[in-house]
Amino acid sequence: MPLTHAQIWTGIDRLARRHGLSASALARRAELDPTSFNPSKRMSGERPRWPSTESLTKVLTVCGVSLAQFAELAGDGASETPVPLIGLAQAGDDGFFDDQGLPDGDGWERMDFPGRAREGLFALRVAGDSMLPAYRAGDRLVVDRSVDAYRSGDRVVVRTVQGEVLAKELKRRTATRLELKSLNPEFRDRVLEIKDVSWMGRILWASQ
Repeated sequence: MPLTHAQIWTGIDRLARRHGLSASALARRAELDPTSFNPSKRMSGERPRWPSTESLTKVLTVCGVSLAQFAELAGDGASETPVPLIGLAQAGDDGFFDDQGLPDGDGWERMDFPGRAREGLFALRVAGDSMLPAYRAGDRLVVDRSVDAYRSGDRVVVRTVQGEVLAKELKRRTATRLELKSLNPEFRDRVLEIKDVSWMGRILWASQ
């Protein structure tokens, strides 16, 4: 069902709030005119004015949100889902995941993100600069472990059996290995044997 004019603007406002921004600050982050999302721009007299496809695409890109996720956020049933949260560096330590690669044990915090609750979701807090310019230190990545099929270009988090945790872009997946592209060109790409991978999850959402 198509989103209404009111839902589109509600979605933009909610997206801004999720990132701790005003609508104007969100527009600036997307390199748009700061007034693009002002309330005065949403109506022309009695006629509704819609954000352009280009401006909406820029906002979704800079926030790391898909069109489907935005539609869920903009819908009338949108709600906050609490998910477990730890630091990305901690994710390599023992005691935080069970044998299926799902959150386990103590030490997890909680955070909310706009989406429906389901098993297999957790969040990792970014540290360091290995994921620049896509993600910065302090950003939180919601990871989905329930994914059945991965595609080239997916941004993923991989944990090896040795406890190394990598956030990369999936270049290629075969029956025997993973080829991963670094998000930061200053860091090397990686190739992992499947037997050396403990688990992998797709990055579903990012709070920046």
